Amino acid sequence: MEKHIEKFLNKVSLVFIAIATITLLYLSLQTPQTCIPPNTPTTKPHLKFPSSTCDPSLNHPYMDPTKKRLKLWSSKSWLSQVSSFTTFFQSLNLLNNETKVLCVSAGAGHEVMALNNMGVSDVTGVEIVDSLPLVKRADPNNLPFFDGVFDLAFSAHLEEALFPLRFAGEMERTVRNGGVCVVVVEECGGVEVDAIVGLFRKSMFVGAENVTLIGIRMTRIIMRVGVSSSSS
Repeated sequence: MEKHIEKFLNKVSLVFIAIATITLLYLSLQTPQTCIPPNTPTTKPHLKFPSSTCDPSLNHPYMDPTKKRLKLWSSKSWLSQVSSFTTFFQSLNLLNNETKVLCVSAGAGHEVMALNNMGVSDVTGVEIVDSLPLVKRADPNNLPFFDGVFDLAFSAHLEEALFPLRFAGEMERTVRNGGVCVVVVEECGGVEVDAIVGLFRKSMFVGAENVTLIGIRMTRIIMRVGVSSSSS
């Protein structure tokens, strides 16, 4: 009697296993009701809870990079900073359309855009993290350029450099003899200016002037490359 019961239970178990397997196969081949098939009508069907991840309405793709850039570049903050850099560069009286400019630690590229807007066509911006198409990735302490290929090197972030002497040296190296290095630092004078000038060991101090850049009072320092300060 016990053997008959055991056989019956085994048959029942096999039947349930078969039903479960068939059910799983059926479900795996079905499109969830919350999915919207490609041939769905324009009117979106009502979605029941729980929603499936295949529902397009629940997907949040990243904004197209081009649209994202255009949105950023049209923002009030961006335009204000670009305008400030434009005024700054115009006051230098050192630039023309043919000037080859290097912007070191250029951030998101406000200064690059300002120079381009002024008609300076050959502008290279570099930063640890790129911000294409305005700024390319490069180490400011080991610039990937030949010696003397630029007419002017600019940076507003010398003070933040981990190796300021190396940073200044790379700016000098990539600028031709007779070209200039221009830096802006926190507003200072006297001893502080002398300390910054001392970082540019292959250049002659041209001048320092207090300026306002992106709403901040700063000091602009200009060095002419190729003439040692000690020999002037």
